[in-house]
Amino acid sequence: MLPKGIGKCLMGQESVRSHWDNMASHTSKAFLSLGRINVPCLGLQGFVSRVTYATDMTKTSPYGKKDLREKSDTGSFRDKLRRDPGEPRTNRMLVDQDWTAVYPTAATFRPNSVPLPVRMGYPMKGSVPPEKKGNLELIKIPNFLHLTPGAIKKHCEALKPFCTKWPSALDTDAKCDQHFPIKVESTDYASAGLSVRNPSARIIHLRIKLSSLNLDDHARKKMLKLVGERYCKDTDILTITTDSCPLQQQNYDYAMYLLTVLYHESWKTEAWEAEKTVADMEEFSWEDSPSQKNLLDTLVRMKVAGEEENEEVREQLLGIKEVQEYKDSVTRLKNEGESESTMLQYKEAVKKVFNL
Repeated sequence: MLPKGIGKCLMGQESVRSHWDNMASHTSKAFLSLGRINVPCLGLQGFVSRVTYATDMTKTSPYGKKDLREKSDTGSFRDKLRRDPGEPRTNRMLVDQDWTAVYPTAATFRPNSVPLPVRMGYPMKGSVPPEKKGNLELIKIPNFLHLTPGAIKKHCEALKPFCTKWPSALDTDAKCDQHFPIKVESTDYASAGLSVRNPSARIIHLRIKLSSLNLDDHARKKMLKLVGERYCKDTDILTITTDSCPLQQQNYDYAMYLLTVLYHESWKTEAWEAEKTVADMEEFSWEDSPSQKNLLDTLVRMKVAGEEENEEVREQLLGIKEVQEYKDSVTRLKNEGESESTMLQYKEAVKKVFNL
């Protein structure tokens, strides 16, 4: 048997517990409640405390799943967060709009920022290509809207402090060619493909005027034989193209090596070169040729008939203006071949030299 006071205290606790359990079983909303009940009991030195918890109670559907919010509630919530698209930026742009502020760097195409009636895509039957709004074809491709003339001008102005002035001594192209005769041409490619490398970027074109090299007559002729079709006679430019190596720098070094080898080989005189005959010469030379001998013999017989022939008379005849014109016409006819201009020049020279 418990003392009377202790029994009342315990009965009070049981009634409180049953009261909270009934409230938890009938509630339809989920909540968590923490309560502290202090019940004074006789014969005890303190208070008897009990902490009670109400568990999370939810309504379950007949299929055993928890009910979610109604769709109408979710839709209304989203409608509140949705904003109107508003007026496009192109309608608010000024005529003197700073385009570099619209496209300062490379970016995809934005239809609301480009005030141009751009169209792109496959046109349907009897229609035009799709407009720019919502056009995925315009978004796929790269654009250069950030590289307009105004933007490039600003970039150049920003880079000027880091550049040096052009030398005042090189104010003409002739002076540039004189001091820097070798010109190297290469191409760098920028693409949006899977690889940034382009096989054509390795190709090097080296150009130099043959007259800028220190060559005598023998070395020049030998150089022309070695380079073949790489020399252009009209412009006097030798072009060396290298693409054998995989890298651009390697092809550049190879081109400079070829130019150096050609120069030194041209100055070499082999033993077999002394055995060359007139038929082996690269160009026709009028000096000591049958044409010169026949002309001088004819002129000597005309000028000094009955007098003794000597070398002084021949030297005088070679200095005559008509003889020099005949020499030039014959040399041009032999080297360039027969054409209307060469034949006409040869005809006039013959008429002058023989006073016809």
